[in-house]
Amino acid sequence: MKLLVAHPQGTIYEHPYLHAAAWSGQEWLNPVESGYIPLPEGTKLFTLPQRLPVGYNPHSGKYEVVRDFSDGKTGFQPWAVSAFLPPAYMRLLLPAYSTIVDAPALPQWAYAAVAAGEKDILTAAMKVDASERWHPRQFDDRQLPKRMKEITGKYPHNRLIQHISHCATQYHCFAAKNFFLARWEAGLPAARKCNAACLGCLSLQSGEVPSSHQRISFTPTVEEIAEAAVHHLQYAEDPLVSFGQGCEGDPLMEWQLIVEAVKLIRKRTERGTIHLNTNGSIPEAAPALADAGVDSVRVSLNSANKENYRRYFRPEGYSLEEVKEFLKRSKQAGLFLHINLLIMPGFSDSVNETESFIHFAEALEIDLAQLKNLNLDPELYLREMVIDSPAQGMMNMWNAFKARLPKVKYGYFNLQKERF
Repeated sequence: MKLLVAHPQGTIYEHPYLHAAAWSGQEWLNPVESGYIPLPEGTKLFTLPQRLPVGYNPHSGKYEVVRDFSDGKTGFQPWAVSAFLPPAYMRLLLPAYSTIVDAPALPQWAYAAVAAGEKDILTAAMKVDASERWHPRQFDDRQLPKRMKEITGKYPHNRLIQHISHCATQYHCFAAKNFFLARWEAGLPAARKCNAACLGCLSLQSGEVPSSHQRISFTPTVEEIAEAAVHHLQYAEDPLVSFGQGCEGDPLMEWQLIVEAVKLIRKRTERGTIHLNTNGSIPEAAPALADAGVDSVRVSLNSANKENYRRYFRPEGYSLEEVKEFLKRSKQAGLFLHINLLIMPGFSDSVNETESFIHFAEALEIDLAQLKNLNLDPELYLREMVIDSPAQGMMNMWNAFKARLPKVKYGYFNLQKERF
């Protein structure tokens, strides 16, 4: 496999003699093709600004930083190349690069290693969910304008539906688009505030990483939430509505409002699944949500280690202990438990981190683990975490989960209650 390098304007070249290298998150590797697959449909290739490519020289047996390159006409300083995978794929390795001094943090994407194969561009990844519902090919924007006009016209005074339409067109949110396409999971953002200041927050950043979009600017009423939810649950194919979207804070900041909205939703329809994505910081909310009619919850986690959890989520007024209690009470109340495990090679697959998560999931009887690539500059994240054991590789992490947690389901997406 040959190294790929990029012109700063975007053209990608195959290096004439250097082999592709990859980064485990702890060391550079000269990988074999067994961990690589042709780019899945929907993959995007990115250049990494001010990151110099690193390749492996088979003649010297050493890794080399590529500081200059020629396309045959002009010379230039190349940038490293990365893949951003479509939903359902877990990356196995990071791109190998050397960062130029004072380079700004990378935007919030999940960067995966790439290489030039004999016939295809390859990436280090594996598919962890068989569902095709979130594949980019399912989202044909040509269908949206008519459907959006019909539904926003039907509910002209509903601010939440107007907000969802903004997310569908401006942020290309698949959950927002599903609302107008009358199918599957649709989002119901409800909370402006959050009690965490995540290192990788998508909607509100105070650090060096820019936010990818804006947070909802109002708190919808009970009626606005119920009206939007009932519309989707009544008319959509295999419907699920979920609180806790990328365009809001944490829904537990408005859990009393959501409880009242869910009660009203369930008075109007029993159809479909009601789900909540959260940081799980308020344990007393769990039984109230279940009693109101919520079917499942998904708690985001980067680590089952208290200190590493704190370093990423930067919680305000709660800790990992409250999260554990929320999950415990949710299980007792009969809710289906998803864990949104935010994974990064070099950290998540380190021996101690893998072991900690296995004990966490086993003790709390987790039902499903979603293996989600963390969208964040790898160097920024890895320097913030405490890493005290070697990386065993993402495939070994995956195999350990399956062997030690055989009752847990694995995937990438939220499940409708018929699939619990």
